[in-house]
Amino acid sequence: QVQLVESGGGLVQAGGSLRLSCTASGRTLSTYAMAWFRQATGKDREFVCGISWSGGSTGGSDSVKGRFTASRDNAKNTVFLQMSSLNPEDTAVYYCAARRSYVRVNPFEYDYWGQGTQVTVSS
Repeated sequence: QVQLVESGGGLVQAGGSLRLSCTASGRTLSTYAMAWFRQATGKDREFVCGISWSGGSTGGSDSVKGRFTASRDNAKNTVFLQMSSLNPEDTAVYYCAARRSYVRVNPFEYDYWGQGTQVTVSS
């Protein structure tokens, strides 16, 4: 069993930056692909960014490419989401998720989820 806890959310002005963290307990994350999703009020959960178990491969949705980057520190059992050039459309609850093998964009293919952290971007 893997427990994930996100942190680092908050209120930021448009154009600003935030770094989210997701720390795991229960098992090492070193063999899991990790991803960040977000869910705005009234919308479906959306894939944001993923990173392979080795950290050698990352990917992001078109809406965040060039602005958001996922990284990981397997020694600390933690993954990160660095977000820059934030805009109000990025306002959502952000979740980290874990699954064996490869990154997938479908949230239903993930086995473990954190409780989420709110990110609010003011204009």
